[in-house]
Amino acid sequence: MAARRLNPEQQSAVHHLGSPLLVLAGAGSGKTGVITHKIAWLIEKAGIPAHAIMAVTFTNKAAREMRGRVSSLIESGKARGLKVSTFHQLGLTILRKEHQHAGLKSGFTLLDEQDTGPLVQELLRNADDDDKSDSIRWKISEWKGKLITPSQAVSMAEDALELRAAQCYGAYERTLRAYNAVDFDDLIRLPVLLFREHPQVLEAWQNRIRYLLVDEYQDTDLSQYELVKQIAGIRQAFTVVGDDDQSIYAWRGANPENLHQLQQDFPMLKVIKLEQNYRSVSTILDAANSLIANNPHLFEKRLWSQLAQGEKIQVIQCKGEEQEAEQVVSDILMHKFQGRKLGDIAILYRSNHQARAFEKALRHHDLPYFLSGSLSFFGRAEVKDAMAYLRLIANPDDNTAFLRIINIPRRDIGPATLEKLAHYANERDISLLSACREFGIRESIDERRCKRLHAFADWIETFQRMALDEGVPGSLLQALNEIEYPDWLREKSTSEAVAMKRWENVLELVNWLKKLEEEKEAEPLELVNHLALMDILERQDEGSDTDRVNLMTLHAAKGLEFPVVYLVGIEEGILPHQNSIDDENIEEE
Repeated sequence: MAARRLNPEQQSAVHHLGSPLLVLAGAGSGKTGVITHKIAWLIEKAGIPAHAIMAVTFTNKAAREMRGRVSSLIESGKARGLKVSTFHQLGLTILRKEHQHAGLKSGFTLLDEQDTGPLVQELLRNADDDDKSDSIRWKISEWKGKLITPSQAVSMAEDALELRAAQCYGAYERTLRAYNAVDFDDLIRLPVLLFREHPQVLEAWQNRIRYLLVDEYQDTDLSQYELVKQIAGIRQAFTVVGDDDQSIYAWRGANPENLHQLQQDFPMLKVIKLEQNYRSVSTILDAANSLIANNPHLFEKRLWSQLAQGEKIQVIQCKGEEQEAEQVVSDILMHKFQGRKLGDIAILYRSNHQARAFEKALRHHDLPYFLSGSLSFFGRAEVKDAMAYLRLIANPDDNTAFLRIINIPRRDIGPATLEKLAHYANERDISLLSACREFGIRESIDERRCKRLHAFADWIETFQRMALDEGVPGSLLQALNEIEYPDWLREKSTSEAVAMKRWENVLELVNWLKKLEEEKEAEPLELVNHLALMDILERQDEGSDTDRVNLMTLHAAKGLEFPVVYLVGIEEGILPHQNSIDDENIEEE
């Protein structure tokens, strides 16, 4: 393992063992190199087998990069068994192995936001608007991140809206359990709770993970910090890397105070600061240091660089967003004329809505661009709806697909009915669709709703036969028209134009299916699986075409590097954002 490229502070962090370690890593200070070299050193020099090391990051991309870097540092095969994952992947692994201790059955379903959103809306059937259900869903997520139970949420409610959210939280949890399902927040919360309640299970995992490394520690919330403490246990063999000056996710529960709390919970904690920056020239670092110096600090540090001073930062004043966009794009055209690749250029802004003016200006000048964070085709609600119908006819045991479409369009089958149906299906160990047909559900569900469930199951069976006999694309289109799905889109869209655009997305999916069917002559399940793979590849390839101007929020740009950067909308109320000024969160801005 070659560590000669590491500076003295980095080497100290790599070789430290015997007590917990906090690496306070400033932006561009080579923290990823420190983590990967430390993993390699633990394996080759400290004698800890790769399978006993767990490294936790916040993104799949970072996990893949870390795994690849470690493999390049040590002999082939020595990294086999190394665990590198996100917090949520780690939680999912724990739940899959220990599901019975978490009150789950094997094969539990993971619901994403597209699944939980309609569920909360259904529980809040009389909600005045979608914004209210969204705010309640965010509140439930916040409570889960803070390990607050529904009963605690009820007792803590300060107003009618919070009380309603807390009551919805309880109903939401009961429904998830009845569905044998978990949501994204449960992937951290449930492992923490089961480790509290089953110390012998925790001990087994502590023995399984002998050394823990955590990246971007300032972005952890309470539940993630608890999970780290639990896994570390009395061995306290861990390294966390973080920087309180880079905490930008407080809006989703991240708590940079976790860095300070480490010193309280682990008195033997050693702190090593990485202050040498390898990414930016001195001009940029001087500006950053000057700005950050006004913030309260948990740990003092000052970034420095051996790179050249660099060009001066330009400040351009504009009369409005359209002039600003034209000014930036004119400058980009100059860079292009001078031979600069468009992929070297980034336009960064505080909020997504600011991108519109720049998109318009870039299109006007025929400049290709990549809009980071834009929704993939398969991520659109109407496409997911159509895909769910396909998934259910291809696999009648797909409970997630069943739950997504049972009330799209509305069939007046409410959460209470679905909860009873799910309990019955779990006891009989059958799918929800199969349970719709069974006579036994009449013991807990009234006759009128039983007929609706039975009618839905019959309709799915008819759709399934039609797909086999007449082909998937035409059958899907006919089925969606039969249930008046276009009218449903009109009801749920903000305008006729939006509804038409959403229906066009469905028609595009149908056309893709036609093309696939002609090329592959595949069964429905094969077609659905192929489309699902296309979705994964589409998301993996996002941004792979590098010769495009990059448009992204400051949040999305964290950790990325571009030779030419335009920070736009630097004005009071936008950056810093007015909400942050009002809420006294100016330091995070």
